[in-house]
Amino acid sequence: MNILKKYKFDIIDLDCAHCAKEVEEAINEMGGIQNCVVNFGTSKITLESELDNTLEEIRKVAKAVEPECIIKEIREEKENKKDYGLTRLVAGTFLAVLGFASIIPNQTVSTVFIVFSYAILLYRTFTKSIKQIKGKIIDENLLMVISCIGAFLIGERLEGLMVVLLFEIGKILESKAISKSRKSIKDLMDIKPKYANLKNENGETKQVEPEEAKIGDIIVIKEGEEIPLDGIVISGNASLNTAALTGETKLYDVKENSSVLSGSINVDGLIEVKVTKTYEDGTVNRILELVEQATDKKAKTETYVSRLAKVYTPIVIILAILVAIFMPMVITEISYSESIYRALTFLVIACPCSIAISVPLSYFSGIGKASKLGVLIKGSDYLDGLKDINNIVFDKTGTITKGIFTVTEIKALDSDISKDEVLKYVAIGEQISNHPMAKAVLNKYSKELDTDKVEKLEEVSGRGIQYEIDSKKVRIGNINFILENSDTKVEDIKTTGTVIYLSIDNVLKGAILLEDQIKDNVKEVMQKLNKLGIKTRMFTGDRVETAEEIAKKAGIQEIKAQMLPQDKFNEIEKVIEQNEKGKKVVFVGDGINDSPVLARADIGISMGGVGASSAIEASDVVIMTDEIDKIITGIEISKKTNRIIKQNLIFAIAVKVIILALSVLGISNMWQAVFADVGTTIITIFNTLRILK
Repeated sequence: MNILKKYKFDIIDLDCAHCAKEVEEAINEMGGIQNCVVNFGTSKITLESELDNTLEEIRKVAKAVEPECIIKEIREEKENKKDYGLTRLVAGTFLAVLGFASIIPNQTVSTVFIVFSYAILLYRTFTKSIKQIKGKIIDENLLMVISCIGAFLIGERLEGLMVVLLFEIGKILESKAISKSRKSIKDLMDIKPKYANLKNENGETKQVEPEEAKIGDIIVIKEGEEIPLDGIVISGNASLNTAALTGETKLYDVKENSSVLSGSINVDGLIEVKVTKTYEDGTVNRILELVEQATDKKAKTETYVSRLAKVYTPIVIILAILVAIFMPMVITEISYSESIYRALTFLVIACPCSIAISVPLSYFSGIGKASKLGVLIKGSDYLDGLKDINNIVFDKTGTITKGIFTVTEIKALDSDISKDEVLKYVAIGEQISNHPMAKAVLNKYSKELDTDKVEKLEEVSGRGIQYEIDSKKVRIGNINFILENSDTKVEDIKTTGTVIYLSIDNVLKGAILLEDQIKDNVKEVMQKLNKLGIKTRMFTGDRVETAEEIAKKAGIQEIKAQMLPQDKFNEIEKVIEQNEKGKKVVFVGDGINDSPVLARADIGISMGGVGASSAIEASDVVIMTDEIDKIITGIEISKKTNRIIKQNLIFAIAVKVIILALSVLGISNMWQAVFADVGTTIITIFNTLRILK
């Protein structure tokens, strides 16, 4: 059995979301291919294959489904394929004018011009429909061919010609509208650095590709340049513009030992940076991958439209045949020539272009708009789900609060220990932790730590840290962890802050009090969420007293305190099980211990700035600015996107139904049919682009 390998290719000249879905399904049906996803929004195709000649094989299948599409290696030079659509349009129109103009008296010559005009204008649609029939696919291209040729045969040559002429114009405008949308999205996320100024041992710099730099290398960022890789400033000062990453326009000042993210722009100053992450693992590449993969996950509405389109066209053709055959039998005044004309008009009206393209394009635009504002949404299903939130659960530290702790008090709870010793014992343990509280303790203890005698140092997830030193068993953490093997009673420490307790040989010896500040405008955000009918909760491992005070200041409706990661997971499951059908439960967090809950929630939202990598990976939405009000931004974009999708669907379906009815009754003709097809498509596309504003 061959091993499956992952592949990613460019797929270009694909201008229809429905066509992309058909290509995806056809490739997935191939032997040796699994998990193929054609991303219409980013023109990328990803799959797993055990075939030796994967690219050639999928090209064959894709060509059978969508003849004009090209699949190529991502690093291949772009093929300068000329688009002859406009040339065909001009040539066909010119011949049509000659054929219908009265300046040519010879009827035969006029007919020849008209036939050539038909052939030129219908060429693309005809060849495409024939190739798709071979691939067992029937879509709007076949509808258009049947309608135009049928109109010609029953003597309605001008109307048939105008159908294909306007159809071609619509396709050209549609292609340009899609290109504009793709360019808008690309411009929003065009943050990939072009080069890195790599400094060698001699102090000389040379420009290299960001991918060439390694961890530990020194790079120089001059004024006006983009930071190509994540790192730490080792010399210099600068003001950075991080808007491309976070949507925040305020400049970020950095100095020695400051962390910097790739994609930031050095507005003022000169800095040298020590690389801490390769380009592949850096911020820019992570963002680009999230956005690129975002539309791979289809929302329910989009999937429904795709399923509907597969049966829609055959049904329409059958109905048109029934109209053509049986209408003269039912209404004796109507001839077969007229019933065929009405059936052909019916086919033109029924083309599903506007419905098939407006839904996925709307989601794609919504994701792009959110990205511009610093909210990375990993899939259209998550964008769609944000509008349905009715329960939102927050972690405390780094989410509701800033996650920047300060030590406010050190208490010695036994006469044989000093405050300095309490701080030292806690600092020894906290050196292995990345938690903000650990950093606060280590900042407070300015002396050098002697760790030579430390043994069995380990972190107990969600509870604390334990180690041995000088034959003493030391524990630091929450009170339940400290006293699980002790009968000692806790002194009543009157404080509203967070507490780290210390025990030695199962005897409570001390406590360190820390305080964390609530993030700006958290209370306003909670009020807005409550007005939207969304219940707010907070899950935290902190003490009940601290949690209650934070919740009171923030305006959070319900709290659960002193929770382990498993407790949070179990509790979120209960909330989901008891939740109203069709509504979503959201969890917002930033820590490693939040990862399981973020993955379990209907929608997981992580803080991308201070958040742990595992939390960001497990989440469905990443807020790059760490600003909690971006949740409101995401909800608003979701509602706007959904509103525009509904507008497009209602408009397109209403126009089609009305003109379909009129065509069967003989009131509407091919002109109205063309508007029902091409006109609605163009209108819905331009309506969709309002999302980007």
